[in-house]
Amino acid sequence: MADKKSLGLLALAGVEPYQESPNEEYMSDEQLTHFRKILEAWRNQLREEVDRTKSHMQDEAANFPDPVDRASQEEEFALELRTRDRERKLIKKIEKTLGLIESDDFGFCKTCGIEIGIRRLEARPTADQCIDCKTLSEIKEKQMGG
Repeated sequence: MADKKSLGLLALAGVEPYQESPNEEYMSDEQLTHFRKILEAWRNQLREEVDRTKSHMQDEAANFPDPVDRASQEEEFALELRTRDRERKLIKKIEKTLGLIESDDFGFCKTCGIEIGIRRLEARPTADQCIDCKTLSEIKEKQMGG
């Protein structure tokens, strides 16, 4: 089996792309269950990474007498910590999205209220804007902050 890190979110969750039934209501119970599985598997994988990093840093921590070796290890740890910090923020976003599923607010654009779409959500389960609103948001962000 492939390394968990290299798996796509659907494979990680052990699900196939969602096949909608004719006349199926958007964000039906089946669809919500599908996305809950994806989000929970993603969150669990990220938590495992955090635990693995913690163990790695505890096991590998050494007080090297050579300043170059010490600096190299400190840089490696700093990079790992930055990555884990991004993942920690992503875990919070995943948990917020799971909350949206529980409150029946998942799958709809927070800006205009239209359906985000099954395929977009499978690609980015934490998406909270439709593609049009997200594109406009990114354009505005570039214009404001460069």
